[in-house]
Amino acid sequence: MLKAGLLICASLIAVDGDTVKCDGVNMRDMGDGGPFVSGYDTPEIYHPKCQQELELARAAKARMAELLRTPGVEVVYSGKKDKTPSHRPLVWVRLPDGRSIGSILISEGLARKWTPRHTADWCD
Repeated sequence: MLKAGLLICASLIAVDGDTVKCDGVNMRDMGDGGPFVSGYDTPEIYHPKCQQELELARAAKARMAELLRTPGVEVVYSGKKDKTPSHRPLVWVRLPDGRSIGSILISEGLARKWTPRHTADWCD
């Protein structure tokens, strides 16, 4: 069972632009947000609605993977899990300088801020 706090990941990889896998467990990154209140969203890589969404999703995943290779990246578990069928742990992934990966992806146009009832259209 996971406890809220800093996680030690022997293996940390990007699943997509807003999901990481820590030692085989998929975890949803919340960026600068809080559980069920705010966060960020990236385009869908597995079920894109258009070619543009797929291309952005691939770019977001690649950037996430690049940022995860930064020495000193921290993964902090919030103590909460998302409401998807897989109940992914909700985490904050931060660089050593304190910036969240989510805020970087947003600033680079690879993600958007998320709030409840948010629906992103990446096909415009």
